[in-house]
Amino acid sequence: MLENVEEFDMDKVIEEFESLTEDAERVQRETLKRILEDNASAEYLQSLGLNGRTDPESFKACVPLVTHRELEPYIYRIIDGDTSPILTGKPITTMSLSSGTTQGKPKYVPWNDELFETTMQTYQTSFAFRNSFTEKRISEDSVFLVRKGLVFDHSSISCASLVLSVIKVTWHSSGKLEKASEFPIKNGKALSFVYGSKQFQTKGGLAASATSNVFRSAGYKCGMRALQSLSCSPDEVIFGSDVFQSLYCHLLCGLIFREEVQFVSSTFAHSIVHAFRTFEQVWEELCTDIRKGDLTNNVTVPSIRMTMSKLLKPNPDLANLIRNKCMGLSNWYGLIPELFPNAKYIYGIMTGSMEPYLKKLRHYAGELPLLTADYGSSEGWIGANVNPKLPPEFATYVVLPHIGYFEFIPLTELENSKGEPDFLCVDPQPVGLTEVKIGGEYEIVMTNPAGLYRYRLGDVVKVMGFHNSTPELKFIRRSSLLLNINIDKNTEKDLQLAVEAAAKLLAEEKLEVVDFSSHVDLSKEPGHYVIFWEISGEASAELLSECCNCLDKSFVDAGYTTSRKVNCIGALELRVVRSGTFQKILDHYLGLGTAVSQYKTPRCVAPSNSVVLQILTDNVVSNYLSTAFS
Repeated sequence: MLENVEEFDMDKVIEEFESLTEDAERVQRETLKRILEDNASAEYLQSLGLNGRTDPESFKACVPLVTHRELEPYIYRIIDGDTSPILTGKPITTMSLSSGTTQGKPKYVPWNDELFETTMQTYQTSFAFRNSFTEKRISEDSVFLVRKGLVFDHSSISCASLVLSVIKVTWHSSGKLEKASEFPIKNGKALSFVYGSKQFQTKGGLAASATSNVFRSAGYKCGMRALQSLSCSPDEVIFGSDVFQSLYCHLLCGLIFREEVQFVSSTFAHSIVHAFRTFEQVWEELCTDIRKGDLTNNVTVPSIRMTMSKLLKPNPDLANLIRNKCMGLSNWYGLIPELFPNAKYIYGIMTGSMEPYLKKLRHYAGELPLLTADYGSSEGWIGANVNPKLPPEFATYVVLPHIGYFEFIPLTELENSKGEPDFLCVDPQPVGLTEVKIGGEYEIVMTNPAGLYRYRLGDVVKVMGFHNSTPELKFIRRSSLLLNINIDKNTEKDLQLAVEAAAKLLAEEKLEVVDFSSHVDLSKEPGHYVIFWEISGEASAELLSECCNCLDKSFVDAGYTTSRKVNCIGALELRVVRSGTFQKILDHYLGLGTAVSQYKTPRCVAPSNSVVLQILTDNVVSNYLSTAFS
C-alpha cells in the first residue's frame, strides 16, 4: 500500500479495506502465516516447538499468552546488544518507549519497519474515510450508519435520532441515502502538536525513543504530504530540545499560517487542551512577536530561533487581528475556529483516559467537530476509525485484519446473590477475530510483526458490531483494576464518572477541575480512596466538602457501597493540590523520555510510583473527608 505513497488514491484504499474485511478470517490466517514465516528463525519461537508450523491451531497450542513481564528477559538481551534472532528473524534496531504512566516507568517495546508500515496503513485508511464520498440505501424501518457493511448494536446508542443527528444525510425520491465528504482536506497544513521525544542509544547501540521512531522515519513526511497533513511547524520545532519552547513555536507557526490550517491535531486530546491553556497565558507575547517580526527572548534553543527567524516577519495587521479576536471571546469559548477560520475539525485520540478532557476541548472548539483518531498502543495498531462523524464518546474502531493477528479473551460478568453485577470472570480460552459476539467484552491479545506473540495488551473492549466480517470495537478500560481495597472494584471509567458528577458542583461557581488522579491509602485501617484535584480557582471549604461527599456517593459499585456502609472502607478523602502540580508530574515523565504528545495523566498512583505520589502529596493545600456514609 505504501509503494508509491505520493499517489494516494482514497478510493483504492477503501476498496482494499472493504476487500480485506470481507473475509477477515482468511486474512488473519495469512497474516499469522506471514509473521511466523518471517520470524521462523527466532529463538523464542523455536524454543516453543512450532517447528515451522504457521496455522492458528498449532500456534495457540504451542505459544503461551504472555505479558510484557514475561518478554522482558528477551527484550533486555536485545537492548544490551545481542544481535542474534531472539524475538524476530531480522535484528531489531529500534526500541519504542511506552508513556510509562500506567506502571510508573516506560516499557521498552521492539520496533521495526513493518510496524511503521502498519502505522501508515492505519493513517491512510482513516484519512480515506474522513475524505470519501459514500452512499447507502436503507429501508424505512432500519437504522444504519452511512458506511458500507457497517452494522451496529443499537442498544449502545441512546436513540435513532442521535445517529441521524450525527451524520448529515439527504433523501432522494429513489430512497437512496447519499452522503458527501464530511471533512474535505485540500492543499493546506495541519497545526499538529507533535514532539520528537529525546532519542538515545541503549547499552547495545539501539536507538530508543517514545515517538521519534515514527516522526524521524524517512517515509513519515512523505506519507503526511500524501495525506495533505503536513505540519505547519518545521522539524526544528518538532524535535526541539525544550518542550515549552517547541509548544510556543507550534502556536506561533499556527498563527503565521492561520489561513492555511485545515485541522488541529495531536496524538492525545490532553496535548491539545494543554496547548490552548498555554495559549491563554502567552497570547499577548505571541502577538508582540508577530507585530515586531522578532522572536521572544524566552525561546533560546539556537536551532529553533534560526528556523523561526525565516518564518517570522513583521505583520502588525495579523497581530491586531489576533488580539481583537482574543479580546472578543467570552472565556475563550470557540478559540480554535476564531484563530483558524478554515479548520475543518480537531483530531486526536479522545477515548479512554482522554475523555475527561473533552469538555474543555469542546469549549475551545466551539462548533468545530471533534474526531477521535485510530486505536493503537505502543505495541502496535489495532483498528481504524472509519466512522468519523460519531462523537468520541460513541467512537468505534474497525480491526484491520492484515496488520497483526488478534485474539480476544472473553470477560464474563457474574451476578452476586442479590442478582446484581459483581465482578468480571476471565475465560482463559481466547477466541479469534471473527468469533467475537456483539455486546461481549474482551481483553485484546496481539501478535505483531515485531516480536510480540500472543501478547496481552491489557485493554478491555466491547464488540459493538461488524464491518463486513471484522469486528467494530469500543474501548472500555484497562483490564487492571484501578481502585480496590476490599471487595470493591472501581475502574478508570468509574473514577471519571465520579469526578464528572462532583465537578458539576464546581461549575455552578464557574470553576473547573483542571486535572485529577487517585490513590488507595492503606497506611491505616480501614483503607480509603484519595482523590487529588487541581482546580481552576479558589473554592470555599463548604463547596469542596460537598464535592467530596458527591465523589464518595458517585462510586456506585456494590462492593464499594457495601464496604463503606460497614466501615470496611474508610471515608473518601479529597485533596486539593496547588496550581501547576500536574504540570510537575508531566515534567517528571518528560524527564523519563515520554513525549508531551504521548503523555497520559496517571489516574491511579500506586505506592511503587513514589515520585509522582510525592509530587502530589507535597502540593496538597487542603483536604476533606466524606461524611456521605456517616
